[in-house]
Amino acid sequence: MRFLVLAIYNILLPIFFVIAFPAWLLKMSKRGGIGTGLLERIGWFKRDAEFEKQGVIYVHAVSVGEVLIGIKLIKEWLIKYPEDRILLVPTTATGHAVAKEYAPAGVDVIYSPLDFSFILKSVFKRFQPKQIILMESEIWPNMLNVARKMKIPVSIANARLSARSESRYVKLGIILKPLLEMIFKLCAQDEVDKQRWVNVGVDSSKVVVTGSVKFDQSGAIKPQKRDDFSMILSRYGKKPVVMAISTNIGEEVWIASALLEMMGDIRLVIVPRHAERRAEIVADLQIAGYKPDLRSALTNDVGDSLVIDSTGELRDWTCHADIVIVGKSILEKGGQNPTEAIAAMVPVVTGPYMGNFEPLVTDLKHHKGLTEVSSKSELYRAVIELLENDELRNIQINAAKKVLKSHQGATAKTVDCLAIC
Repeated sequence: MRFLVLAIYNILLPIFFVIAFPAWLLKMSKRGGIGTGLLERIGWFKRDAEFEKQGVIYVHAVSVGEVLIGIKLIKEWLIKYPEDRILLVPTTATGHAVAKEYAPAGVDVIYSPLDFSFILKSVFKRFQPKQIILMESEIWPNMLNVARKMKIPVSIANARLSARSESRYVKLGIILKPLLEMIFKLCAQDEVDKQRWVNVGVDSSKVVVTGSVKFDQSGAIKPQKRDDFSMILSRYGKKPVVMAISTNIGEEVWIASALLEMMGDIRLVIVPRHAERRAEIVADLQIAGYKPDLRSALTNDVGDSLVIDSTGELRDWTCHADIVIVGKSILEKGGQNPTEAIAAMVPVVTGPYMGNFEPLVTDLKHHKGLTEVSSKSELYRAVIELLENDELRNIQINAAKKVLKSHQGATAKTVDCLAIC
């Protein structure tokens, strides 16, 4: 059956590649990928193979998010096994740029090869991986098969599987099962993920629950209150701070208009995802009826709200909030990271679109560690309740902290699980 599945895949792959190639090339051009080593995707490298590290731990991460999780795993790996050679292999241009900037010293970065057997054989021969680690849920048929033939164990770290993906995978079981059988080990984020992977065809003996590397706060720099931030907020008097973090287009005005009636009772602070949108955000808030100040241009004329248009300060700003509203969850899908606010012991409110942070968000909602809203009136009521009801605040904060603690040490557990290969 494996032979048949791979045969069909390899007939269709070149067709899809030819169709998709122009659009992919245009996307790479727009994202600055041209000239960054894209020829590595077809196994063409600038330096001779004799100068490459061999016997590497090959960490395959597609997007920026997976690259960041991969880097976290690599750092822990190098603490435990400093002599190991590691190769970080992103797919996207943005992922590649982030990997180049943040990978630990000594970790090489290349673009992931296209999933053609002849390219993979060339790349694997060049670097001689002693094992391959895929981040989260990537299944590449030819990669798995070439690695199997070359006796390179392939494992999945921080593995997750949504209910929707599980349903789709079950329907494709006859196709996927021969591929999943080639997985050596799978580190699942929680028991729910473990069962889903087993349901779609992974042998239960290969699945280990390690927690989520993404949500593991071990070794993370904890949010700290800063005197300069306190001084800025003191301009607005002693009023509760409602902080909207990592907001995207349209969300600032949506949140501001929902809380307009509370303007005199709270201080609204906006920390947008992209600081360069400052002028747009200020204009939107003014139209909504606010008089916003910019963090970068404070004057003696004090407004009624504050836009943080600086970078690298989000973690510590959350310590100064009484409530945090998480962006990219209201008008856009995916959500942003709620863990820093939870670590700062601040109650969290989100919109309904937090899919990028599953299963954490479902777990938080189940244990009443998070408030989800889907309308302006719901947001208004949620803010009122959390500000006026100390018992509710404490229940949510403690529940969220307990859920986050369940992932403590996940990075080290994942390394321990995979390092026996």
